[in-house]
Amino acid sequence: MTPEGRSGKSNTAETPQDKVRAAPHDRGPFSNEAQGGPEARGRETGGPGGDAKGSGRRGRGRPGRGGKGAPKAGAEADRAEGNRAANAGRSGNENRGRRGDKPGAPSDKRPSQPDKRNMHGPRGAGGGAARPAASGETRIARAERNPRAGGYRGTLYAALDLGTNNCRLLVAKPEGRSFRVVDAYSRIVRLGEGIGSSRRLSEAAMLRAIEALKVCGEKLANCGSPLRARLIATEACRGAENGPLFIERVREETGLALEIVTRETEARLAVAGCSSLVAPEADGVVLFDIGGGSSELVWLDLRNRCGARGLALTRFIRHWTSLPLGVVTLAERHGGTRVGTDNYEAMVEDVTSHLSSFSMGPMLSEAIAAGGVHMLGTSGTVTTLAGMHLGLERYDRRRVDGTWLADNDVSAMIARLLAMPYEERVDNPCIGADRADLVLAGCAILEAIRRRWPCERLRVADRGLREGILMELMHADRKGRQSGRNRS
Repeated sequence: MTPEGRSGKSNTAETPQDKVRAAPHDRGPFSNEAQGGPEARGRETGGPGGDAKGSGRRGRGRPGRGGKGAPKAGAEADRAEGNRAANAGRSGNENRGRRGDKPGAPSDKRPSQPDKRNMHGPRGAGGGAARPAASGETRIARAERNPRAGGYRGTLYAALDLGTNNCRLLVAKPEGRSFRVVDAYSRIVRLGEGIGSSRRLSEAAMLRAIEALKVCGEKLANCGSPLRARLIATEACRGAENGPLFIERVREETGLALEIVTRETEARLAVAGCSSLVAPEADGVVLFDIGGGSSELVWLDLRNRCGARGLALTRFIRHWTSLPLGVVTLAERHGGTRVGTDNYEAMVEDVTSHLSSFSMGPMLSEAIAAGGVHMLGTSGTVTTLAGMHLGLERYDRRRVDGTWLADNDVSAMIARLLAMPYEERVDNPCIGADRADLVLAGCAILEAIRRRWPCERLRVADRGLREGILMELMHADRKGRQSGRNRS
């Protein structure tokens, strides 16, 4: 597949406030520049039991609750304060109001270089009265938002993912070969709303995204520590005719320089973010990332991995494809509010027609038939199914991330969702008003993949691109420090 263009670079001089060191851009499809590190474990954001690309999760439309955001529709109140440490840094699903872990001791005290690419111009001022929570956004307690409150003086790392549906940010500090989240933000913006028919980002959608990005800019400016950041935009900006112009507008209005990543990069980052959930004994993994505007499908062929794990698993990507369909585009095309058997099957067939782009499909089928292959899904769709299967009265990331679902469990939950009227989906604590019109479109994408490549087990990941970015940045820095020591 032809790599997509990337925008967002600038030669603007840094201001005295700039403390962010820019992340290296990819050097090509599935670049090994930041790969090959040991498995993230323990306290990694989304550590095993983290739409990822999918929509963020929300509850019953209560005002002010947190938001894989802005209008996917409604607002949700900040929730589960007592669980904030355990639920920090949910990968793309912070809409339940998860809070970041408290910062710990410093681990990397190297000074950083100013960023000339990721952040520009004036920044949000620190201090002052707390800003009221906006509709559908995640908030974190003040002491946790400010790393200095915990005495942290090392380099922090940030990952921002502006997708078709959500705007999501994670800020973390290294902890061993993993990391601990110190700030997290997610807001549904539906940037790709209507793009399927117009091929352009609408003014209303761009304004929603810019408002969320301004909040992200303030958070990054107020980190209180040197910062390494990578800020990416995905399918909506990649496919829209005015996507590059929007990226420039974001730079001018928020000071953030976003990079439009290729589909190949997006697939690799999904693998990097979810790699610690790959079963140690697995001979292969069918990894899928169901997003708002596109869905990535990756085959990890692990038959000769020789003990490799974590980021090293990105070297075993045998084949991948990106489907030009996500929950937003599919729901707009077929309807998402009132979904019956007929239009659900029409969605499944629509997705199935695009699976032929996975040219190694027959070889993957043979590997699955031989055994030892499981599915690994990252999206609001699969975390919703897991939450329902577990009977959660409120979403709990600690229980969902890393959950195993048998194939018949998945079928049962999809059938249950199909039988629910829209209003019942709104009231379900694992779905909520913001996702009630999209969840069945996500199920249709998953169903098409399951029918084509049936696996006995599916592991659920509440994590994704941002975690992948953080792991790659931290691994690249560790590798650089080791090289420096070897030279000396």
